[in-house]
Amino acid sequence: MSELTLALFQPDIPQNAGTMLRACACLGVNAAIIEPAGFPISDRHFRRAGMDYLDELTIDRHVSWAAFEEWRARQGRRLVLLTTKAAQPYSRFAFSSGDILMVGRESLGAPEEVHAAADARLLIPIRPPARSLNVAFAAAMVLGEALRQLRADT
Repeated sequence: MSELTLALFQPDIPQNAGTMLRACACLGVNAAIIEPAGFPISDRHFRRAGMDYLDELTIDRHVSWAAFEEWRARQGRRLVLLTTKAAQPYSRFAFSSGDILMVGRESLGAPEEVHAAADARLLIPIRPPARSLNVAFAAAMVLGEALRQLRADT
């Protein structure tokens, strides 16, 4: 099992998805995409967007939230949701090998059923009146901390 997976819940913006998938390829993190997405999910579209790292990346595609949850249950993996509606800062969380870090849609975040299913909900503390960071930037910050913790001895 890969030490981490970054899951994109119904992504809206192909450029953000491409940025996150590129980060996964460069950092050795698997990816999962939960559909429907706000753009066509295909290798051709990712390559057209400059995502020439696809051969270096494992992407699990799920046709729905229910299909993702069935897959996750079979894998026995913990779901860690990044959300502005959490209380626990990501920097005070102990990540584990096998964690699935999930980001919500750029336009709507993650719905209540995703929040309810999450084993942990984490936030990046930001100063008011700002509401949120770009989803790809937020994913990179939290992936960096998770990898720092998991690879501390290597």
